[in-house]
Amino acid sequence: MIVNRQIKILISTFIILSGLFIPVWGEESQESRKIEIRTIAILPYGIERENHLSGIYYDIANLLAKEAGYQVNNLVYPYARIMFELKSGKTDMTIMFKYEELEDYVVYIAPLPSLKTVVIGLKGSTFDSIENLKGKKLAYLRGAKFSDAIDGEPEIISVETKDFVQAIKLLMINRVDAIIGPMDPILSAAVQQGQSETFFGKPLVVSERTPWVQVSKKSLDRISVDKLRTLFEAFEKRGELEKIRKKYISSNKAESDK
Repeated sequence: MIVNRQIKILISTFIILSGLFIPVWGEESQESRKIEIRTIAILPYGIERENHLSGIYYDIANLLAKEAGYQVNNLVYPYARIMFELKSGKTDMTIMFKYEELEDYVVYIAPLPSLKTVVIGLKGSTFDSIENLKGKKLAYLRGAKFSDAIDGEPEIISVETKDFVQAIKLLMINRVDAIIGPMDPILSAAVQQGQSETFFGKPLVVSERTPWVQVSKKSLDRISVDKLRTLFEAFEKRGELEKIRKKYISSNKAESDK
């Protein structure tokens, strides 16, 4: 009888402990499926308006992560902060250009279509070569790296800006001679300021760079690189990436035509 009573006590204790630990394990499992994504704060790639987040890269990253089965927390941040968080592992995934200082900290998943970097000024202005830019002031996005040739030319003056909207404002009041960056975000910022493509002069193409989906190496124990690559290829074949791009680029052009 004593033995039976002891067995019953042990069984009861096991059941109680099981009830305590199962929810905890469940919570840990759910938490391990959550990933932190950061999207660059550049129109039309990462947009924050009235507490609503959107954008080309924002939507692509969300679609990719959710299809892979992850819970997503995606925030729109400046370049410099994202780079810092990728190194520390606080950010798991992002979409942006390759940077030499991140080579040891990230794994590259898949490339998006390449973007041409241009230098562009007001209507009537023309820059035929990088040589013509000597002595000129360029609005240059803080934390970004658009052209080695321009970065290495001491006679070209870079004026740091927090975003392309600020760059457009500086151009409008002649505080800078031109803006450097991909054409899509420059045009998006101009539209936001009530301008259109006719606001600009002839662009000078200075480089071509490729944005990549990239994952912090500190997150590889929780994120399947192979699964993300396979899903990304499937999205490309289905035309999902171009569909998302057109959603934002078309709306920008529609606004500029009003």
